[in-house]
Amino acid sequence: MTKAELIAVVAEKAGLSKKDADAAVSATFEAITETLVKGDKIQLVGFGTFATKERPARTCINPSTKAKIEVPATTVPVFKIGKALKEAVAK
Repeated sequence: MTKAELIAVVAEKAGLSKKDADAAVSATFEAITETLVKGDKIQLVGFGTFATKERPARTCINPSTKAKIEVPATTVPVFKIGKALKEAVAK
């Protein structure tokens, strides 16, 4: 599903215009992004949890050249699925 398809579904289910649904979906994505950038987490009961995780620096090997490459530490977003969503998908 693309963002445009998601907007169309939200508009239909919520009885909104596509313009209003686009604003709502975009605002939701922006709020999630801003919260994760601050280092906070978002818990949506039954759906899942968005959070960030620290990935330490490490040394990797390029398989082509066998050269060692230093990969710097970074912060990555993670999503842990909620129980209700997991059960709904499993059916």
